[in-house]
This record gives sequence, structure tokens and C-alpha cells, in this order.
Amino acid sequence: MTRPGSAAPAEELAVLVVDDDARVARINAAYVAKVPGFTVAREVHTAAEALAFVAAHRVDLILLDHYLPDGTGLDLVRRLRQLGHHTDVIMVTAARDLATVRAAMRLGALQYLVKPFTFGGLRAKLEAYAALHRALATGGEAEQAEVDRIFGALAGAASRNELPKGHSPATAATVREVLLGAERPLSAQEIAERAGVSRQTAQRYLKLLDRSGRVRLTLRYGETGRPEHRYAWIPADQG
Repeated sequence: MTRPGSAAPAEELAVLVVDDDARVARINAAYVAKVPGFTVAREVHTAAEALAFVAAHRVDLILLDHYLPDGTGLDLVRRLRQLGHHTDVIMVTAARDLATVRAAMRLGALQYLVKPFTFGGLRAKLEAYAALHRALATGGEAEQAEVDRIFGALAGAASRNELPKGHSPATAATVREVLLGAERPLSAQEIAERAGVSRQTAQRYLKLLDRSGRVRLTLRYGETGRPEHRYAWIPADQG
């Protein structure tokens, strides 16, 4: 219960996961559940199930595969729009031909994530979507600067995922997941051990995350007097 005078907690964004492969749907749903501010509304495996669920429940966002047993993801989006459902869509699919990508853009898909992808890749898309949702929820009118910020919210997800030459997206995702799952700030050595990489490798990726503003760096002083760097993930709503 919210105490008098305190702000009500923000309602979590409900996500419908649509994938013909039940195993993949479970993995994607597990990824969504790990991102603060999101909840999995349901996992479904056909276009018909998706249509029925959207008609009867609140769904903010659909993670949509293109290849479904009773049609394509793009056909489903067209049908949703015809029925007056303006639920947001992020395509998550192995379809990488430009015709499908172009059609998805024209139908209003907010993002397009090509399989296979890491948790970090999906998390970046969801965080960008959450930022966009917050920006649009204020209502009213917007000056040009605000319009630019809104249109740039989703584009920022791609730039945050770009890594310098010689850096592995898989290793970056592993380091992020270690930080996300940590119950307290961790040292570079602790992160290296949990990620299964060397301390030097962990430090390289931690420096990248620090520069991008995704981790908070603190100092812990021990008996020797030398401070130890500790790292913690900064939640999306604080970044």
C-alpha cells in the first residue's frame, strides 16, 4: 500500500512473447523478467493466440517472431492494426532479409532484433523502449529538443551496443549479467571469477561500461590503505 504523500510505484510494462518455438519463447520470457520495469503477460506460439490475448488483456509491448505456424509476424501486426490495436512491437526473429526489415519499419515496429541475440542485446532494446514510454507518458506538447530526445531514445539502444574493435559482445553481455545479478558492488577480481574471464579482461569491459554510464564506481578502503574499486550496475531509471 502506498503511504500518504508518497509516489505510487510505476506500473510494470506488460510484454507478450510470441514465438513458434516454446523453448525460445521461455528463454525470451526469462530475459524479459530479468529487466526491471517489465513483466511477462503471456507466452504464445501462434498468431491466433496472440490476437486473442491482445483482445482480452492489457499488453504494452509484443516481442514478435516473424515465422509463425499460422502466418507471419508482419501479417499479425497488420491484423492488429486493422482491429484497432496499437500495441507496440519489437521484432525478434531470424528473418534478416531487407524486404522483411523494411516492411516491419513501415508497419511501425519500434525495433528489430536478429536472432541469435544475448540478454544484453534484448535488455538494451527494452531499456530504450522504457525510456520512450516514459517520455511519451507525460502528454502535452513538445518542443523540438524534446521531440529529438523521444526519437533518439530507441536509436540510443543500438549505439550503446556498439563495441570498440577487439571487444566481444558475448563477453560484454556476460560481464553485464554478473553485475545485474550481484547483490552488492563487486571488485574487478570478483567479477572476473564469476564471468570466467581474467581480471585484466574484466577491467577492460568495466571501463567501457563506466564510460557509457552503465556502472557506478565506488572505492573501498582496506587495512592496507589502498582503495579497491567496486562496481555496481546502474538501473535504467537512474541512468
